[in-house]
Amino acid sequence: MSSLRNVGALLVVPALISPASQALAKDYLSVAQAQHVLFPTANNFVSMPIVLNKSQLDSIKKLSGVPQRTATPAIWRVEQNGRAQGWLLIDQVIGKHEYITYATAISPDGHVMGVEILRYLESYGGEVVNPRWRDKFRGKALSDKFRLNDDIPNISGATLSSRNLTDGVKRMLALYSVALAHG
Repeated sequence: MSSLRNVGALLVVPALISPASQALAKDYLSVAQAQHVLFPTANNFVSMPIVLNKSQLDSIKKLSGVPQRTATPAIWRVEQNGRAQGWLLIDQVIGKHEYITYATAISPDGHVMGVEILRYLESYGGEVVNPRWRDKFRGKALSDKFRLNDDIPNISGATLSSRNLTDGVKRMLALYSVALAHG
């Protein structure tokens, strides 16, 4: 009887060390790499340090449905030979337990040009790194729905990461609308 227990224990061990159960925590891109991936022809990234006031923070929450995490977001105005190409915003959302750091490229007229994952620290749900999923944001504007299983597909096993990134990208468009669209 004890030999059967030992066999059972041996069958469990490989499952515990299989690649599927290994953590997905990873740095994918630096800020500089994300800048050049999202704006490959740009030759100038101008840091735009801003401090959002209470009225702006309230407006972002009203427009996006979620609160802006910080009053000092990381923003760059992107140029090519002095001509505006858009905006790059770096933000974080919580996955299930850990932060996901991502970049959103926004066109001068307020549409998503692309989304890149810079750092993903969760053990599960890393499918949000998939470019085909992130491409679903391309062309979106603040007026779009941004609803999982509607205009943005949910990823089974990554529901919280999918939802929070979706909310985060919409929040970045709201931030653009409130603080950057006219400047």
